This record gives sequence, C-alpha cells and structure tokens, in this order.
Amino acid sequence: MAERRKTKRRYLLNYGRVYDQTAQKLLGYLVDITERGFMLLSEEPMPVGRIRELKLEVTTDIAKGPYINFTAKSLWCEPDLDPSRYNIGFEIVKIEQEDIQIIREIIAAYGFRDN
Repeated sequence: MAERRKTKRRYLLNYGRVYDQTAQKLLGYLVDITERGFMLLSEEPMPVGRIRELKLEVTTDIAKGPYINFTAKSLWCEPDLDPSRYNIGFEIVKIEQEDIQIIREIIAAYGFRDN
C-alpha cells in the first residue's frame, strides 16, 4: 500500500483508551497519533469506511476533562503480530480546534519516535 500520510505519525509511550461514544464501549488502545489520524490496537476487526463518534481518554495533566470527542473514519484494518489483536487506521474527520491542541500536547508529552 502506498504511503498517503501527510504528517509523520508519533508512537506513544502511554496507550490511551478509545471508546465508541454511541455504544459506550472500549474499542481499543491508541498506538500512534497525528492531528489528522491515529492507529488503534483492538481485539476486534473493524469494517473499512465506517464513520464513528469516538472519545479518547486523556490525563488531567493534558486536559481539563477526562475525554476528547471526535468523529473518525476507519481507513484500514490488519491483523497485528499478536493474532488476537488488530491494528486499525483512522482518519479524524471532525474535531474541535481546542481538541487538536490537546492532541498536540499528547504528542509532546507522550510521543517517543516518528515513523
């Protein structure tokens, strides 16, 4: 697959939990992130092209509230090296400007290498 990412993703030292807002269900753990998208490690595969309302758990040193909310579209889903897990790539399609700043702060605080 040709690389289409416009910004370098940042792998994280702290894997934040990502929830489906509608189902109030844990979807998986944040592995890497940019202002435009992220990769999730999940126990369940996800159909490509699905748009979901999500929330990312954040720490109090980064944000006032416990979550940031956004809309994201699944772009790809592949098995992880661990056969019981899946890596899922998302594009963030709707997010508040102040939450983009929180993502920048997450990258600054917990990012440890570019890819």
